[in-house]
Amino acid sequence: MTDARLPRYYLIRDELHKRILNGEWKPGELIDAESALADRYGVALGTMRKAIAQLVSEGFLERRHGVGTFVRRANFESSLFRFFRFTSASGERVVPESQILDLRVVPANEECARHLELSTGDELIAIKRLRLLEHKPVQFEEIYLPKTLFEPLLETPAESLPALLYPWYEECCDQVVASAHEELSVEKVSVEHAHLLGIETGDPVILIERLAHDIAGRPIEWRRSRGAAERFRYHIDIR
Repeated sequence: MTDARLPRYYLIRDELHKRILNGEWKPGELIDAESALADRYGVALGTMRKAIAQLVSEGFLERRHGVGTFVRRANFESSLFRFFRFTSASGERVVPESQILDLRVVPANEECARHLELSTGDELIAIKRLRLLEHKPVQFEEIYLPKTLFEPLLETPAESLPALLYPWYEECCDQVVASAHEELSVEKVSVEHAHLLGIETGDPVILIERLAHDIAGRPIEWRRSRGAAERFRYHIDIR
């Protein structure tokens, strides 16, 4: 329950936050104008601006100069290029193709259950896929999703799944990935993964573990991606 002793702008912030979590405004969508919202809630324009500024600072909204304020949508395509060199022969950045190797329902082991905040044995959808560049494997991914949230995926032929899954999650399952946490480590590649990636057993690979959350902060996807260390790069903008 919201504390009525809080400043008025913070109470408005909570109301707007609820509307975002309830899906009234979806990621990437323009919210109502500040003046219209101020009239609706019966507050001064300055109060509404402070409420919206709070949600901007918390990462739920973003302002676009001259356009308006939008529910923030994270850009996950760029993360592919932050860690690996995925370029064509001409040097252009490209999104690797996708080849689904396996898609099935499995019981959650302890590790998956811990990451996705489920109980051991709960049903997951497990996807194994290769990412290919000019028909050569560059990355192997294991993806785990709670079946209760992503069951419509099971009705989709594996060969129809696109290279970029997050827009498909939204279209097919109404599940929006709003944020993610990634951890990188280096390991020696196993026999199985070496075969899939076309490298020698024991070669170094970069392991990227990603836990993705919806806009309410609930974990909805855990994935492990492995790629040959020779393709690894690290890119970050410091401002």
